[in-house]
Amino acid sequence: MRAIVKNRIAVFCPQGFLDGNNAPYFITLDDIQHTYKLNVDMILISLKRVAFFNVNGMEILGDILYDFRKKMKVMVGFCDLDKNKYDTILKFNKNDINFSLFKTLELAYLFAPSTKEQPPKTLLVWSEDTSQRNSLAIDLFERGHNPVVAQNKVDFEAKRKDKRFDAVIENTYLGFYGHKIATRVAGNAIIYTVKGFLDGEIANNFDINYHKNSLNVNFKLFIFDATQVVSMNIHALNFFTKLATSSAEYDATICLVGLDFIKTPPAYKDEMEDAGILFFDLLGDILKNRDLMQELTGGAGGKMQSQRTLTKVLVNNLPSFIDATVSSFEMMTNTKATKTSAAITTLNVETKDNLFCSSIGFYGDIDGIVMLIFPVEIAHKACTLLLGEDNPDDSDTMDTIAEFVNIIGGRVKAILYDNENLHVNITLPRTYTNVQTLLDLTEGRKGVQVDMSLGDQSFTFFLTR
Repeated sequence: MRAIVKNRIAVFCPQGFLDGNNAPYFITLDDIQHTYKLNVDMILISLKRVAFFNVNGMEILGDILYDFRKKMKVMVGFCDLDKNKYDTILKFNKNDINFSLFKTLELAYLFAPSTKEQPPKTLLVWSEDTSQRNSLAIDLFERGHNPVVAQNKVDFEAKRKDKRFDAVIENTYLGFYGHKIATRVAGNAIIYTVKGFLDGEIANNFDINYHKNSLNVNFKLFIFDATQVVSMNIHALNFFTKLATSSAEYDATICLVGLDFIKTPPAYKDEMEDAGILFFDLLGDILKNRDLMQELTGGAGGKMQSQRTLTKVLVNNLPSFIDATVSSFEMMTNTKATKTSAAITTLNVETKDNLFCSSIGFYGDIDGIVMLIFPVEIAHKACTLLLGEDNPDDSDTMDTIAEFVNIIGGRVKAILYDNENLHVNITLPRTYTNVQTLLDLTEGRKGVQVDMSLGDQSFTFFLTR
């Protein structure tokens, strides 16, 4: 099956049933070799004429897309998806995929590199995944469009009736932005979601390296949302007590929310409380209590642990980190960034007022931490872009900064993979309203500091381990 090519986008159009038996015959080796010779910057597989597919069929086609992405350095994915097909693909891949999904081919054109100069459009953006809808908005904004982000399902349904929108972006997913574990961040607390009956498998399913790297980025509060947990056994109890004990070495706190002890021995609660675990009935009991959040998230003091020296491979890949950061800041401010200085040093910031900070960790083939320090005005521009609000409160501002930095981390992840074949995972971002807190945490820690200007504004990039 030869691909149909239009606007430098190659589209394969299989039909009928896609399973482990017939999927290999839809795109043959000859078709693949022919596609390698094409001058395209996006390769898609349309599911418009596909009546049924199973996990085996999608794995085969996913591997083909992965090969295209790796060898041709192009965007890859599936298009022409109804809600059922979209949800099924995400379920097959556990919401962590290295290809993209587009509801229609027409929507895919909006994200294609070759169509970046197309006339600007006003677009309504919606995804149940907060990071995804913000990533979609950032990408569309960078391409010259005017994205409007719906903040919830009710808001989306109301806005989609507005005739001013040229198109509605839904059932669309940009690959390489997801995490392997079900986590989200709220108010500098990392929230894990656990369900069903908890036994020894929780230790196998939990990404302990992700957790350790989140500790290294200075997250202090980890909440397990257990409202859908039926019960647990002694193996799950041991997991939580050991996790609490190891986290306490970083002055971090583990909380369990909504755990019902009707079917779980009450004695388990006593043991977990002895290990330092806190219990709450509702997430709001923590997240809406500002004094408690300030206390548990570690607003100030302390130092980051596990200080290590910079490596040659990390320094050699500095341009990848800089490119992802600079392009994101330039897009958000519509201003060209200029490097003013660069040096291997400890973190040094001359002006400490009216600054926000964020850090994000990465680990895998290389590991380290990226820290960003920038003026409040830039943070408010991020809120205007992602929330549509000109005067957000501090809580919304900090959560929006976290989302923006998360997008930068996703871009770094993709660039390192595409350009250097380096596999890394990223933590969720940690944010700070007080730059002195970050300076205290990094005291004595050397890294690469790059100072840049954005018009009359400036920001600082710091890469360390």
